[in-house]
Amino acid sequence: MKKFFDLVLTFSLAFTMTACGNSAQEVTAENSAAAATSAKTSTAVPEKAESKSESKPERQEENPLKNNIEFDFETKTVTLNSGYEMPIYGLGTYSLTGEECVRSVTAALENGVRLIDTAYMYHNEESVGEAVRNSGIPREEIFVVTKLYPNQFSDPEAAIEQALEKLDIEYIDMMLLHHPGTDDVKAYKAMENAVSEGKIRSIGLSNWYVEELEDFLPQVSITPALVQNEIHPYYQENDVIPYIHDLGIVVQGWYPLGGRGYTKELLGDEVISEIAEAHGKSSAQVILRWNLQKGVVVIPGSSNPDHIKENTELFDFELTDGEMEKINALDRNEKHDWY
Repeated sequence: MKKFFDLVLTFSLAFTMTACGNSAQEVTAENSAAAATSAKTSTAVPEKAESKSESKPERQEENPLKNNIEFDFETKTVTLNSGYEMPIYGLGTYSLTGEECVRSVTAALENGVRLIDTAYMYHNEESVGEAVRNSGIPREEIFVVTKLYPNQFSDPEAAIEQALEKLDIEYIDMMLLHHPGTDDVKAYKAMENAVSEGKIRSIGLSNWYVEELEDFLPQVSITPALVQNEIHPYYQENDVIPYIHDLGIVVQGWYPLGGRGYTKELLGDEVISEIAEAHGKSSAQVILRWNLQKGVVVIPGSSNPDHIKENTELFDFELTDGEMEKINALDRNEKHDWY
């Protein structure tokens, strides 16, 4: 296995120059991602991204889980291996539909959130697109992620066109495969073609773990820019995150607050509550900040404008190494959804 891992790692790093979606609970996040000017693959990083990286200010101390993935806490973005910038926190829209979804996305955008996560299976791509179009915010300042579900993999070209039509926002910033399934390689290759056609800017995977990645990556041409998995203090993926980061792939966490039926317990955890009190912050804010300091992008979901605003306020405090270790010690390997 190690020999195979080394082979995958060597191959991926040779073609990668720089550096996953769901949550029904209440919370969210902020800021902008400047989209690059042309579709890129992982084999070449745009000159713009290279020069920006060289001029970035000093970061906080290196976190071993982040490896070669760097979050810019000033711009609140990360540069993907595709060369595009993506906000490091945003709004998850799982369970939000119709006018509720439009209102939630609108509230997020009004509070500075610039990363919106949707999917075919959320049945809200039209609503997300409506909110984005009507926001008055330049299209290039908003980063939209959507996903193809396995029941779409057999005809991925049609699925991609359907997503473009539903969203109606000119192009898709990031498209993911929602989780492994029959014809997933076929679907991914169709996304690769859509990148070359300028329909999609970056591509990636959701609910792929080490074994799945080891099998999948040698079969595709473009290294995923993002892997989106369930990550929260009770399910931390501390073996998976560094593996993905070592491939030059950004990690994004869904269910950052534990997921449906688990949020109350997690937010009431004594360790997290004590840390929150020490900083004058909410437990949700502490959990989201913990993710960011681990190098994990967060996309909490909410329909409550107050919670949406609250969870954009993640950058005026920092957890100490000791506080990070206390939260790390809460890991139960307790997964709260099936994929």
